[in-house]
Amino acid sequence: MVQVCLNGSRGAAHGAVVPLSPGAMADAAAAAVAAGATDVHVHPKSPCGQDTLSPRAVAATLTEIRSRVTVPLGVTTGAWAEPDPARRLEHVRAWTVLPDHASVNWHEPGAEELAALLIDLGVGVEAGIWSGTDGAARFAASPVAPKVLCVLAEVTDTDPDTAEHTARTLLSDLGMSPHGRPVLLHGENGGTWPVLRLAARLGLATRIGLEDTLYLPDGERASSNAELVRAGLAEYAAPIGARGTARPAPTGPAVNNQQPRRSP
Repeated sequence: MVQVCLNGSRGAAHGAVVPLSPGAMADAAAAAVAAGATDVHVHPKSPCGQDTLSPRAVAATLTEIRSRVTVPLGVTTGAWAEPDPARRLEHVRAWTVLPDHASVNWHEPGAEELAALLIDLGVGVEAGIWSGTDGAARFAASPVAPKVLCVLAEVTDTDPDTAEHTARTLLSDLGMSPHGRPVLLHGENGGTWPVLRLAARLGLATRIGLEDTLYLPDGERASSNAELVRAGLAEYAAPIGARGTARPAPTGPAVNNQQPRRSP
């Protein structure tokens, strides 16, 4: 399974290529699915382009995307969209249109309660376990863990020279099949392509899209999520010796991931 992550916490500063409105997200999802993506992850946005868990924004986003694609569709529940755990639960309880799945970051306050609520609502839970956090240990001890849809192993190391090692350490901390749940492995920014290639070698699900990187494996700026999906599928399917080596991505204000939840 190759999931497309359409936008993440990126905003207008990252260029018009990042879809922010429900219509733009739907267009991007349709093109990415046509390019081969089999699952969609999206961050609904407020009118000013910020991530939100607002029932109105979630409903508008899901409805628009579902008018264009039929693959499973998921959303974020990240604490940066609503820092108060109690308010986060209130928002989710008030959702009038439900996603197929939602990511829950296990190191964030209130993660277990949020995951349990989503499961009660019939929404699959992607357990987000980030490198460099206590998420793996907390997940291992969680009574909710066996009920999640999958484990989203997120490598926050953005150095292309060390991201693979960090990914292997995270997988070791998790165990290759934590609580019997499948693992989706992915990186971000400079670590995106090395970690995707590792996922291919290990036969794990992965994801690609403008949330994770703005650049193709050769270092050129991506024109769309669909272009990233095509490149990701090519890298995933290529024989090991034929897989490319990504140049370090350029840095600067237009490249930095505007996700307050992460330091990279």
